[in-house]
Order: sequence, then C-alpha cells, then structure tokens
Amino acid sequence: MSSNETTSGSALDNVLILLAVLVLGGAIGAFYYFETQFNVAIRVGGLLLAIGAAVGILMQTRAGRTMWAYVRGSRVELRKVVWPTRRESIQTTLLILVVVLILGAFLYGVDAVLLWGVKALTGRGA
Repeated sequence: MSSNETTSGSALDNVLILLAVLVLGGAIGAFYYFETQFNVAIRVGGLLLAIGAAVGILMQTRAGRTMWAYVRGSRVELRKVVWPTRRESIQTTLLILVVVLILGAFLYGVDAVLLWGVKALTGRGA
C-alpha cells in the first residue's frame, strides 16, 4: 500500500453516499408530506422502494461493498454455529429458573435479617 493511497472512498463514493442519504431523507419527508393525500400502504410502499434505491446506490460505493462482504462473512460464520437442541434449551432454562429462585430467596433472607437488625438497633422499621 503506497503512502499516497487514501483509505477513504473516492470523491464519487462521497457523492453516491450523499445521494443515498438524500434519497432516503426525501422519501421520509414525502412519507409525511403526503399523509393526507395517500393511504398508509402506498406511502409505506414508496418508502420501501426508496430504501431499496438508497441501498442500491450505497452498494456502488467502496463502503457499501465492504459492508456487503461483512454481511456475507457473518452468514458464513452463522452457519458454523452449533445450536442447542430443544432438550438442552429446556434444561438450561430450568436451571436458570432454579438459580434465580434460590438467589431470590437468599436475598429475601438477607433483607429480612437486615430489617430485623435495624428494628432491634433503632426501634424503627416497617
């Protein structure tokens, strides 16, 4: 990598990112501007089309291609995950429930002892 090479995108990338932001901002503005003229389904459809257009414009930039490569890599890693079986999930959930109940009972006991101590020392308490 030469010292003259920049890590940021080119001027065209910056223009495309700005265009994508403007398309998205315009779509959001139009969604609210046309609130009385069109029903919600048409406005949401237009907003979704504009989001698609903005993403399409963004994908033409170096940053967009980098983000897409990251998403593809994430999907590959997600396929490598070993998901627990239904039985393992139920056992883990029950174990957590038991630990929470035991910890709750312990904290209730500590609170009761402290309340008793405060009552004994001050003569006050609920």
